[in-house]
Amino acid sequence: MMKLNKALATVALAGSVAAMSAPAMARDTISIVGSSTVYPFATVVAERFGTKTDFSTPKLESTGSGGGLKLFCQGIGTQHPDITNASRRMKTSELELCQSNGVTDITEFRIGSDGIVIASSKEAENLDITLEQLFLALGSKVPVNGEWVANPNKNWSDVDSSLPNKPIRVMGPPPTSGTRDSFNELALAAGCDQLPEAANLGKDEHASICESVREDGAFIEAGENDNLIVQKLIGDTGMYGVFGYSFLEENADRLQAATLNGMIPTAEAIAADEYPVARSLFFYVKKAHVGVVPGIQEYIGEFISNAAMGQNGYLKDVGLIVPPRAALMDLMDKAESMPNLTLDELK
Repeated sequence: MMKLNKALATVALAGSVAAMSAPAMARDTISIVGSSTVYPFATVVAERFGTKTDFSTPKLESTGSGGGLKLFCQGIGTQHPDITNASRRMKTSELELCQSNGVTDITEFRIGSDGIVIASSKEAENLDITLEQLFLALGSKVPVNGEWVANPNKNWSDVDSSLPNKPIRVMGPPPTSGTRDSFNELALAAGCDQLPEAANLGKDEHASICESVREDGAFIEAGENDNLIVQKLIGDTGMYGVFGYSFLEENADRLQAATLNGMIPTAEAIAADEYPVARSLFFYVKKAHVGVVPGIQEYIGEFISNAAMGQNGYLKDVGLIVPPRAALMDLMDKAESMPNLTLDELK
């Protein structure tokens, strides 16, 4: 009996090893990961694509831009995603990770624009704030008497007497989110740079101070679900939230946007890069999977079609700030040629 058990154990172990070393099962459904900001737009495209074609409806996961790129760059093969969405551009370090894992042929599509807003319930006291004041409220360190110290500001009015005399409480995305990356760079760092003390910071010190959110409870990470932030704001008039403009538009009857540097976010201001916290949205395609997983080329075609992204397209109807016609035509050309993204383009 002991010999039989030993033999069975050996067979089981061999089977496990064989299963682990066998190639992943082929699939006929496109796998898409990435940005929670791009997710609702990609979902609409995927549903239309699944309805109007003979291909399966793509499977989407909202993992955040950073999380999606990490998954995307893990390797080639149907156990890995085909496409990743991002609310910021891929970093050079991420492309290098892809390349080190054999993911060398990637095509980038810039699909439109979005703005990052500071929002609150319409029942709350709205903010009219500069980026400098926003940094002084949310930065992990701020200058006091010429020294960078842990942020001592408890109330908004501690930053400036014109701001509400209530505790600083802001809910926003986690570090894996492209929205968080963009907020850190376009809002916090831009505000930090308005301070004379920032001029003396070295490159690494600037990044660690000016792009770092406080961790003492004033800034609350809400995960990758921007709808959760929306729900929290509606139920708490003392809370402010950080998320993409499209979520503000969806909830315009219940939420209001703060004025940043004297500007209220609008689609027109974001498209013209006049709004101070405007950013681009992207998706990235793993070319090695095109023709292996059915429908990838056709999905790209649907996403960048005039029906979806034209000036009267259905994505504009759901809040995407679509590119000008000339840029859309360039995207269509790119879908034909599928050029490889290079490190030089990202530098």
